[in-house]
Amino acid sequence: MLHIGCHLSSSKGYMAMGNEALELDADTFAFFTRNPRGGTAKPLDVPDAESFCSFADQHHFAPLVAHAPYTLNPCAADPHLREYAYQTMLDDLFRLTHTPGNFYNFHPGSHVQQGADVGIQLTSDLLARAVAAEQGFVQGSPFVAGSKVRTVLLVETMAGKGSEIGRTFEEVHAILEQAEEKYLKIVTDAALHGSGSTAVSFADTAGVCLDTCHVWDGGYDIVNDLDGVITRFDKTVGLSRLHAVHLNDSMNPLGAHKDRHQKIGQGCIGLDALVRVIHHPALKNLPFILETPNEHDGYKAEIALLRSKSE
Repeated sequence: MLHIGCHLSSSKGYMAMGNEALELDADTFAFFTRNPRGGTAKPLDVPDAESFCSFADQHHFAPLVAHAPYTLNPCAADPHLREYAYQTMLDDLFRLTHTPGNFYNFHPGSHVQQGADVGIQLTSDLLARAVAAEQGFVQGSPFVAGSKVRTVLLVETMAGKGSEIGRTFEEVHAILEQAEEKYLKIVTDAALHGSGSTAVSFADTAGVCLDTCHVWDGGYDIVNDLDGVITRFDKTVGLSRLHAVHLNDSMNPLGAHKDRHQKIGQGCIGLDALVRVIHHPALKNLPFILETPNEHDGYKAEIALLRSKSE
């Protein structure tokens, strides 16, 4: 069965998003945890979140893909901006404890003339801290030590615009590998200082969201060599780490590094190639999230189109 949805506004809460998803014939959706351009998140309506959990179970929803605001830069040169990104992510993760079992997607950031290697190092620092904090192994964390994993953090593949990191599968792999090493050090140090809690595997707490527009703009030919791209991802990052797909067409030719999404079938990737994506054996059971330039009716039409092609 195709698990598909789109970005929805969270302004009216979870139940409003859930009901809109049903109207769209979606069984998953994405939403920004707060204004995508930054700012303080509005107070969480806990009864609304609890009602949605029952609603999602009743309607057999696939996992949701919450999205961090665009303004976060985990590898900013300014340490205050990096700390802001970390604290915002921690607050988001704590709020997401009321809707467990879902994903939290974030952009790995822009190194801003520091170089990709430094950017990867800094983003892996933040990811390791966030994963460890979610289990209560970081001082000042709002989580109880030894907490079960409630939300899995996903690094998004990027188009390589400007000084973005995460354009290549090798960079995504490096972020995750370095973060895992640092995560293990954090929990080991916590154990040496008296924590009796057992940490979960890093692989259970962090992974990847693949964006079709981004990988195409980044130079991966998913139109003519989808199998080859998926094989390369598996060999470099590992398919076991892939948890969600942003399904987008692109306004740009292969390797443009511009990141401009287009409606399904109206861009340079095209409908046939995107249908092959949703049918691919390694991808077909994942949640697919549309981030195309659409409103309600446009998303409904795209979901209907893709469901018709998935039968």
